[in-house]
Amino acid sequence: MKTIEVIVSPDGSSRVETNGFTGSDCRQASEFLEHALGSRSSERLKAEFHQADTKVQQHARQ
Repeated sequence: MKTIEVIVSPDGSSRVETNGFTGSDCRQASEFLEHALGSRSSERLKAEFHQADTKVQQHARQ
């Protein structure tokens, strides 16, 4: 299941966390939230970001 979480800390800072996405799909899915929340101060990529989409891998093998 793909989800996007927005976590707001008591100090007012916010964090956008995506789950269930592979590759750069997470960036595309959360882009509108990041623009609405302001400039990005840091980025931490999960292991899933570095995984290729399984459909792309299967197509490449054919």
